[in-house]
Amino acid sequence: MAVRRNGVSQSALAAVHLFRPYSIGSMKTADFTFDLPERLIAQRPSPERGASRLMTLDRASRERRFFHIADAPDILKAGDLLVFNNSRVRKARLLGTSLNTGARVEFLLLKRLDTYTWQAMASRSKRRRIGSGCLFADGTRAEITGSDGEYRVLHFDAPVDNAWLDIHGHIPLPPYIKRPDEPEDSDRYQTVYAKTTGSAAAPTAGLHFTETLLARLKERGVETAFITLHVGLGTFLPVRTEHIEDHAMHEEVFTIDEEAASAVERAKAEGRRVIAVGTTGVRALESAWKDGRLARGEGATSIFIYPGYEFKVIEGIFTNFHTPKSSLLMLVSAFAGRDFILESYCEAVRHEFRFFSYGDAMLIL
Repeated sequence: MAVRRNGVSQSALAAVHLFRPYSIGSMKTADFTFDLPERLIAQRPSPERGASRLMTLDRASRERRFFHIADAPDILKAGDLLVFNNSRVRKARLLGTSLNTGARVEFLLLKRLDTYTWQAMASRSKRRRIGSGCLFADGTRAEITGSDGEYRVLHFDAPVDNAWLDIHGHIPLPPYIKRPDEPEDSDRYQTVYAKTTGSAAAPTAGLHFTETLLARLKERGVETAFITLHVGLGTFLPVRTEHIEDHAMHEEVFTIDEEAASAVERAKAEGRRVIAVGTTGVRALESAWKDGRLARGEGATSIFIYPGYEFKVIEGIFTNFHTPKSSLLMLVSAFAGRDFILESYCEAVRHEFRFFSYGDAMLIL
């Protein structure tokens, strides 16, 4: 049995990563890591949506406090503007059988190229060569007709759209969730306000919000706005270059309508806080801000935010705890300071917060 001190196991204390000083001009990916016991990686959502814990960080005072998600209306202020990403997760994971070997094959559909064709990622991708075929449960067949590094072009013999995927696809849970998807995930891996289908992964910060919590925030005088950014797998991939400046960021498509853009501009003009719910919202807002206004309509962002970046739009981030060496960890480090973030992650480990997509949350103000 692990010895405990002040309610914290010594094994958790041992997991705290001793990070070294760094300078913004010489940032290495290794400077953005921490040690995390595997037991703290959430494998399932909390028993009830909105029941997770919440850590708050004050950038000015460097104070951190511990709450629950339900406390958010008491933490935020009247006039704050929460900006949510209403993208809906597509059932983009397909399981089939290789027509060449009879082995099980798995694809993650990322982008629809036309009625019959998708860009996809393939399991054991080196074995998925051009010309190889596969069979899916309803009899639909597909052939790999192109290859671009880790991506494959998959051409089906029948139309494949979101309606087909809702029946035959699976929720694309992240690889650190070590179990197959279950019926519960179809609900819990979507936000309650999800609207436009197109993401290959959930905008997970929003998973904590319930209809009741949104109503309470409204009663408190907290405003809300909704934008759409379709989350790609690149969001969650680790940065593999030694120096973070050498990392090439993936591109994601977003849409900001007139209502959301006007709400953000009014808040900025009136000195009210704009708080992004999720790092996807941060990337969309910061990319779309030009000359004091938000660009309307559809856009694309490949912005890579790391320490040294000057934020133009947001004054707060509501977010989950992110994976080591990820661009998301670098983004929140840019907003709150690397040392403060890593110290706070160490505290989260000590207090046994739950990490990643189905884990607990952090509010940085």
